[in-house]
Amino acid sequence: MRASRFTVAAVITAAVASVTLFAGRSFVVAAQSPAPAPQALAGGSPLPPHDFPAPTNLKVLPRNLTGAQVHEIMEKWEGELGTGCKTCHAIDPKNIGPNGKPRLNFADDSKDEKKTARVMYKMTEDINMNYVAKIDSSGDPVSCGTCHRGHLGPEPFAPKAEKEHAH
Repeated sequence: MRASRFTVAAVITAAVASVTLFAGRSFVVAAQSPAPAPQALAGGSPLPPHDFPAPTNLKVLPRNLTGAQVHEIMEKWEGELGTGCKTCHAIDPKNIGPNGKPRLNFADDSKDEKKTARVMYKMTEDINMNYVAKIDSSGDPVSCGTCHRGHLGPEPFAPKAEKEHAH
């Protein structure tokens, strides 16, 4: 299907007018579907805010953290590792949620991935406290995302081929 010269001219004119009208202004356009409507309980009342139970098995994170604080940390780690809760946390087939699916047992230490996460957390804390903190203007601290960059297994570094140059 070919566009007429009039259609092409109209599109170009609209684009130029938009650029001129909105020059120097920043806009953020979400490339996602609209947020789902809040669900409601039977009878039409809205769902209560999500409750995060107090953590019961913190071994490397500070023990005085609230459930909401631990949840926030875990969400950050999920993003930095490109993974989900089930990677480190075991499913509890005896604890069925309201959706009919088994819940996770966050206190369970049976998964090797959880043990590895604790070692990696201690490593990043050591790097930040004993190395990064000792460098003036070192910038952001090391985090999971520093190496993992959204991948559970960090991709190996491959340096660029050396260019030939006179020394």
